[in-house]
Amino acid sequence: MAVYMFAQTVGVRPRQKSSSQRICFCPQCSVSLAMGPAPEGALNIAAWNMIRDLVGSDPALNQAAWESLRGVVGWLPATGSDEGSRRASGGGYFEF
Repeated sequence: MAVYMFAQTVGVRPRQKSSSQRICFCPQCSVSLAMGPAPEGALNIAAWNMIRDLVGSDPALNQAAWESLRGVVGWLPATGSDEGSRRASGGGYFEF
């Protein structure tokens, strides 16, 4: 997913417009951002609302995020288990 942002003056002639800036998000980050609480600040809330609307508009983005996470699931321990400490010594373990 890519979010494009630009600025434009309103009520002033001649109208000024900034160049567009593109911010790219992978499916997992897009879904994570959309499902999280709204950030503080008007610009952050506007960007969060755009991402949330895009994520909610097509189930394919959520599906892509979950499919990508399936490969990571085997690396993460179950919540509340001590499997993480056993796997940490074996290498290949990510601790967040």
